[in-house]
Amino acid sequence: MVADLDDARGKLGALRSILASIPEPVVAFSGGVDSSLLAIVARQECGDRLRAVIADSPSLPRRELEAATALAARHGVPLEVVATDELHDDRYRANDADRCAFCKDALVDAIVGEPRLRGRTLLLGVNVDDLGDHRPGQAAARRRGARFPLVEAGLAKHEVRSLARELGIESWDKPAAACLASRLAYGVPVTAEALRRIERAEEALRALGFEGDVRVRDQGGELARIEVALDRIDDLVTSRGDVVAALHQAGFRYVTIDLEGFRSGSQNLLLTVGRRRP
Repeated sequence: MVADLDDARGKLGALRSILASIPEPVVAFSGGVDSSLLAIVARQECGDRLRAVIADSPSLPRRELEAATALAARHGVPLEVVATDELHDDRYRANDADRCAFCKDALVDAIVGEPRLRGRTLLLGVNVDDLGDHRPGQAAARRRGARFPLVEAGLAKHEVRSLARELGIESWDKPAAACLASRLAYGVPVTAEALRRIERAEEALRALGFEGDVRVRDQGGELARIEVALDRIDDLVTSRGDVVAALHQAGFRYVTIDLEGFRSGSQNLLLTVGRRRP
């Protein structure tokens, strides 16, 4: 474990050198552990040259926006909130496998549209473990000139968490929090109401004590598929009446539990199956 941490510290040194060499960086900030480590280290290395931006998107839960702005303020990260309008893009609303690409395009467009941010190098908190999943947003960002400094430094997710903990970044153990649109099965249109329905459902589950890794996957507007950690599935069943009532109140008619438990990006399994077909 000591050797692993020493290796991560070496990569942190590489990250510091990379960030110090970028004249005008702007970090896409979400408040998650990856973007938090990136932004805080960039602040240390770049000082007042750094800018950070968070997209006030319809797919961003309000609790995440509030938590991210508070974290940035505590660490002295200069954060700007910019509104994105991906819901006006027919391609994004169609919700095919490339939805994330159109979302990233909307983010870059919003940054370019801000005179104070124009011409800066966009930095994303992508780590090496993120490269294996279906992430069209990454390719879209790269095409627009974005860089992934955590990847350039060779940092994996567990190393990011270890370093964040060592640096006193309170989001070091924060569960992954993908955008609300990622809960929609591919082909189910992305609408403001669908996003709010998912947000209401997940907030209701948290109010019932299901914190951490919890997802309400929208399988078609009326059908919800709940994912929690495997050791919480029995609790879902025990609380069946309250869970069903809460999701009905949120706007779902049918409520199911995924017996495989929480899996990041589980909607992408359909894409994997599709690729295996002859």
